[in-house]
Amino acid sequence: MPLITVSMYPGRTREQKDQYAKAITKSAAEILKTKEEHVIVVFEENPKENWFLAGSQL
Repeated sequence: MPLITVSMYPGRTREQKDQYAKAITKSAAEILKTKEEHVIVVFEENPKENWFLAGSQL
């Protein structure tokens, strides 16, 4: 059962997350040869001030 975690900044709408989860689920099921019902997508929203790249805040 694939578990896919998506980290992103807050601010996306419920509709955007629904669409993205459906697209990820479809692709994962096709590539991993599993049923869509077995794919779990979890969104983790972390404030932008918690994101760093090469030691610098984004």
